[in-house]
Amino acid sequence: MTGADTSEERLSWRVEGMDCPSCAAKVEKAVARLPGVHSPRLNFTAERLSLALAEGTRAEILAGQVESSLAALGYQAHRLPAPRPRPGPQAHDPAPDHQHGHDHVGEATCRAHAPGHSHTGCEHAGHDHTGHNHTGHDHVGHDKAGTAHPPHGHAHDDAQAAGAHNHGGLAHAHSHDDPAEAGLPLWRTAKARLLAGIGLVALLGWLLANLFPGAAEWIYAAATLIAVFPFARRAFALALAGSPFSIETLMVVAALGAAAIGAAGEAMTVVFLFALGELLEGVAAGRARAGIQSLVALMPRSALRLDAAGNTTEIPAADLAEGDRVLVRPGERVPADGIIEEGRSALDESPVTGESIPVPRGPGEPVVAGSIATDGALRLRVTRAGEDSTLARIAALVAEASASRGRAQRFVERFANWWTPGAMAVAALTILVPPLLLGGDWSVWLYRGLALLLVACPCALVISVPAAMASGLSAGARHGLLVKGGAALEAIGGARTIAFDKTGTLTEGRPRLTDLVPAGTEAEDDLLALAAAVESGSAHPLARAITEAAATRGLAIPEARAAGAIPGKAVTARIGTRQAGIGSIAWAEAETATLPTPLATRRDALQAEGKTVSALVADGRLLALLALRDEPRADAAEAIATLKRQGVATVMLTGDNPRTATAIAAQLGLEARAGLLPEDKLREIAALKSAGPVAMVGDGINDAPALAAASTGIAMGGGTEAALEAADAALLHGRVTGVAELVALSRDTLRNIRQNVGIAVGLKALFLVTTLAGITGLWPAILADTGATVLVTLNALRLLAWKPARA
Repeated sequence: MTGADTSEERLSWRVEGMDCPSCAAKVEKAVARLPGVHSPRLNFTAERLSLALAEGTRAEILAGQVESSLAALGYQAHRLPAPRPRPGPQAHDPAPDHQHGHDHVGEATCRAHAPGHSHTGCEHAGHDHTGHNHTGHDHVGHDKAGTAHPPHGHAHDDAQAAGAHNHGGLAHAHSHDDPAEAGLPLWRTAKARLLAGIGLVALLGWLLANLFPGAAEWIYAAATLIAVFPFARRAFALALAGSPFSIETLMVVAALGAAAIGAAGEAMTVVFLFALGELLEGVAAGRARAGIQSLVALMPRSALRLDAAGNTTEIPAADLAEGDRVLVRPGERVPADGIIEEGRSALDESPVTGESIPVPRGPGEPVVAGSIATDGALRLRVTRAGEDSTLARIAALVAEASASRGRAQRFVERFANWWTPGAMAVAALTILVPPLLLGGDWSVWLYRGLALLLVACPCALVISVPAAMASGLSAGARHGLLVKGGAALEAIGGARTIAFDKTGTLTEGRPRLTDLVPAGTEAEDDLLALAAAVESGSAHPLARAITEAAATRGLAIPEARAAGAIPGKAVTARIGTRQAGIGSIAWAEAETATLPTPLATRRDALQAEGKTVSALVADGRLLALLALRDEPRADAAEAIATLKRQGVATVMLTGDNPRTATAIAAQLGLEARAGLLPEDKLREIAALKSAGPVAMVGDGINDAPALAAASTGIAMGGGTEAALEAADAALLHGRVTGVAELVALSRDTLRNIRQNVGIAVGLKALFLVTTLAGITGLWPAILADTGATVLVTLNALRLLAWKPARA
């Protein structure tokens, strides 16, 4: 039904028994014929069917009709509850205002600010920042607004196309195992029993034919009729459901036709090989689907919920709710996303991020569902549970991504639409033309035409792309590379240029103390302790960088009294008997004297490296210079070098000042384009796209316009809401080398697709020629169909073992 009047309600089912993407087309087609159904969508990989209700349609009545219709076709449909709305991203409170002056060189000095006060000149190296506030600024000429943008929209194929492959008008309806058989050994499944039964019939036919040679053809014909009956019944049901040219129909016609012309023994072989092929197809498809569904299996089934008294109760993990407190013992998986309230442990987060090294976590830090507490017990407060957890959302995104169609898949489907009628036309011409025009033997050419009918099904060709895409997407997700669809996975590998944001992408996103230059003979540790004491009351990133440096050295920080601020210039405090302050160079020179030449030279050198330089003053004397910078990520230079080896050009697009950008770019080995407003970045990306596809890498929070403008947007992030939603791909582990890994994964997946298409088309073309030439017959033709499908699927499954070079 295609009426425009629909209700807002959607119904969803899990459909069991589908063995190949063409099954999805058959299900979609059957459901679409029901009155009251609008926009049916079926995701083959996720086994999920959803549809909208036409206006005035009663949900319960339509649900019963859908389930009955699918049951008649051999599928089991299990109704799913309506999804709950997911909570939005958490708001972040701005940091307390903190005023003091620095000579700011670098985007990091502006990054964490919340809107509220005017801030100009943040991007100019070596300038004194009059009126500078570390929190609450409007960033003039800056691209880091500190606010989350809505997800951008790249052009993707609608999920309605997911898994809906028409095989050139053919529906491919395999035998469908009962859901109760899930987890049974292969030999106990319905398909295995059917194959065993057909094999037994064939064996009895062979024995009887040897005992009664004169009746061999009749015996084989009877055996063929018995063996083909289950497929004939299914072919008839498919024809009534609107799919008269299914592979079952073609196989039944070919087998019965062969028996009729005296090739019953070969017809029996065709039926047996067809049943064998279906069994192998089901196994291969199940393994491909399991590759994605294994992400969900990483979630623990149960959880230990804590009550107010601290007692634990074991409950299903799915029953956890936001605000619950849970206990995670050493060696157990975390059952839900949460915040640690008590305890410390090294967490193995590889199920979510692909990071193999456990990460130490303690009170106040977040944890994600599916991670493993390796060496300590934790008490958590649940923030997201069940289908809202990060791992569940990743699994859902991967399943949805596997349903989207890229350019390769659309091309293959168009080719399949041409191949099937073309091959059937050739089969008809083969049967008719030689006997009618050339005096050929009707039985010979009928035999060859029947064999060509079996070559006509493009099952292997149609599954060649989605099988590889699903495996590639699943492999990437297990290594922290989340790609949201086949189109994006194809595009990443074809990018000519990759543009990077600087702050939080190529750099760590927070400043660090890099240099402390004493002005006299006082020890560095004493100077750092004094500076940390002055900054101890501030939560500003620059202040934290100084206090963290002191903590790293294990220094005792003196108590600060009478803390104050000189707006835009410095912060001050009384430390013991000394009146100390940290501020800009201009403020320090006004308080003391002009910098000595050696210190002035050192200041200029530090600023040339893109660093923010401040001065430590006490009792009217300049004590030291402190240099801070948002340092490049440890793997950034390696990532850029790897991309260059892959033949990809790289460029940094940043709102930071040219001096800082040039310093960072020189250190990492890429081109820098600095001082860019957000609209400038869009123009730069448009210019780059004129030379070929462009990928943009940002932090997934503040770079939405640039991510949307690029051919492909890639977000850095540790599984945050913004990182998951804002781009076409997300690097969950936050490593810059993940960009090169994405390129490698994309190219390996495309190589696998080319191999699959070569196998499918090559085998079909080979058997088309050899069948026409009379070299091969019926059973090689069915082998070409089912065998090619199995080979293509198994080749695609190799991608599940894909690992990035680092691993």
